[in-house]
Amino acid sequence: MKSKILKAMVLASTLAFFNCGDDAVTSAINNYGGLSSSSGEVQSGDGASSSSAEQAGQQQGEISGVSSSSTGTVETLSSSSVDESCLASSLPDACGSETNPLPTSSSGVAPGSSADVQDPASSADVQKPASSSSAIIEKPVSSSSEAVKPASSSSEKKVESSSSEAPKGIFLASGKEEEKDQMQVEYKTRTGWDGGGILSYPKQLSSTQKHGVVVWGPGGGTEPGAYEGMIRRLASHGFVVIALKESPGDASQAIKALDWLDRQNKDSNSPLFGKLDMNTVGCSGHSMGGLESEQAVIKDKRVLTAFLNNSGDWNGAGANKVATDRTIAILFGEVGMEKDNAKNDYNNAGVKAPACLIEMTGGPRNSEGGYGHGSGSWDGMAATVAWMRWHLGGETERKADFVGRSGKYIDGNIIGKQGKWKTQCKNF
Repeated sequence: MKSKILKAMVLASTLAFFNCGDDAVTSAINNYGGLSSSSGEVQSGDGASSSSAEQAGQQQGEISGVSSSSTGTVETLSSSSVDESCLASSLPDACGSETNPLPTSSSGVAPGSSADVQDPASSADVQKPASSSSAIIEKPVSSSSEAVKPASSSSEKKVESSSSEAPKGIFLASGKEEEKDQMQVEYKTRTGWDGGGILSYPKQLSSTQKHGVVVWGPGGGTEPGAYEGMIRRLASHGFVVIALKESPGDASQAIKALDWLDRQNKDSNSPLFGKLDMNTVGCSGHSMGGLESEQAVIKDKRVLTAFLNNSGDWNGAGANKVATDRTIAILFGEVGMEKDNAKNDYNNAGVKAPACLIEMTGGPRNSEGGYGHGSGSWDGMAATVAWMRWHLGGETERKADFVGRSGKYIDGNIIGKQGKWKTQCKNF
């Protein structure tokens, strides 16, 4: 009987000892790890779960995400299974439409987007482990910002564009030699606002840049088709060229042509739809067409520059009305009948805009005895192209060709022709 009582006492003592030990282990884990199974709140530390002391022996550095349930249990994810850039994003499909990097709770809400679970990376409520030998630890923050970031709108993952930035400025042909055509062009007659003009532009319009516009004005009584070489040359360098049916010399036709092009630029049925920079416009022309161009740069703010070929205001009172943020060039032939008009227009003391006076000298001894009234539009067309590439296309290196003591169009040879250029400029 005594032996039975003694065995019962030993058994009771043993049970009491194990129960006490289990409580001690549980208490130690909870106190050190900072995990409360009753609240379901998770704090970063050495403890991972209150359900068993065995989880405290998991491999160091394993945790990178946690989830809570209504019972307060915690799941850990291997750091190799989660893309941290996904964790840093508040977008639900940051890791792909078929993948959610974080396990959801029983309520279906992913940790990090709910207040039910503390973000492991937050410093406000996290008790950091006292030793690096802890069983499960928060991933250390490195200089490369590898730590898991709070899932908020301020930390959305930035998506890099796979396409390069579009080039700035208007489109220009890569070939720069203004004495030659550079691209194949479309050449359409009987068009424009009045059905009597010519429209020309590169066959291959740019998909990344807008095209600058040049309005060409024919001389008095001359069909625009007589200037096909100039029109095609300008278009081959990347410009969209509209040649007028006629040039009254007061900008009325040039402005109507620009308004028509603006409508084409907004018309989804037009080949020019969305292709034009209507604020990068130059006007040029021959004789009366030069006067049309000069008035256009004075009256229409879309026009940035004018290049007058064998022209000039009759009273020498045109260039002095050009705004100082515009530019103007006046070309004349050495024996052209426009010679005095060109000089008087340029030499007017009231001219404040950047301006150049360009003379063609040493021309062939034909009926005019040298470069005459038609010289600029044919033998000298390269100067118009170079000027437009400079003032519309932004090729600032071309300034040295016109402005200074010596340069291509200052005192250089007229390439492909005989004779030389003779140029003076002011206000640059």
